[in-house]
Amino acid sequence: MIKKSIKILALLFFSCLSAQDKPVETVYFEFDKFNLYEDQVKGILNFLKNTDTTKVESIQIYGYCDDRGANDYNYELSRKRVNTVQNILTEAGFNKNKIMIFEGKGRVLLKKEEESNLSETRSKNRRVDLFLVKKNSFGKGIYNSFQENHKTGDRIYLEKILFRMGSSKLTEQSKKELDKIVTLLQQQNTMEFKIIGHVCCTPSYFNDAIDKETLQRKLSLNRAKNVYKYLLDKGINSLRMRYAGYGNKFPLGQGEELDRRVEFLILKI
Repeated sequence: MIKKSIKILALLFFSCLSAQDKPVETVYFEFDKFNLYEDQVKGILNFLKNTDTTKVESIQIYGYCDDRGANDYNYELSRKRVNTVQNILTEAGFNKNKIMIFEGKGRVLLKKEEESNLSETRSKNRRVDLFLVKKNSFGKGIYNSFQENHKTGDRIYLEKILFRMGSSKLTEQSKKELDKIVTLLQQQNTMEFKIIGHVCCTPSYFNDAIDKETLQRKLSLNRAKNVYKYLLDKGINSLRMRYAGYGNKFPLGQGEELDRRVEFLILKI
């Protein structure tokens, strides 16, 4: 049951998406609670009302707790917080099939520098974050997020898994996006796929670019390999994955940054 607001202890924070790794909406909860006040529910509904859902591929929802309490308890509490927000969205008419990821992450451990302002830090860690994935703009059979019902041959171009010029090293933003993909791959555990690396800005007489980390002309291959190794370390079975470098053969024509990418090719469902 949704409580009536009696104080502003749990705040609803809304901001425009200014960076790809930031939530577009965050909902805060009281200690050991997973229900929301009326004004918070209205805030979520206003967020939905002001979102052009025709341009949205999906909403991803993640729940968290503060650092107190047992791991298992906090994991379950964070899932209940996610379910609360999901139910508000679906009851308001948002398509449930567009909520691709909803996961409780459990508790957020404190950093040493945060211990001086313990109460405020903990209040910010009791939350649910919502991320929007923009609708696919690449064409038929090509997506910018993983779907529930892929077919063999589908390609996924992920706009958040990009690389710096000349580098095959995963950025922190890429790692965060790969962590979300791990969750999806664990749910769709029969899917097999190839990870394909690309490069930009090389002369036509070279097939690939030089990787400044290894000084080898295998940059696209190393980008794909590093994604493969990251997923492997996170528990994805190696038998489900292959990787390859395609060099500069397939530019998207949407800017150099998107050509410094990896993509996923679905091999088997």
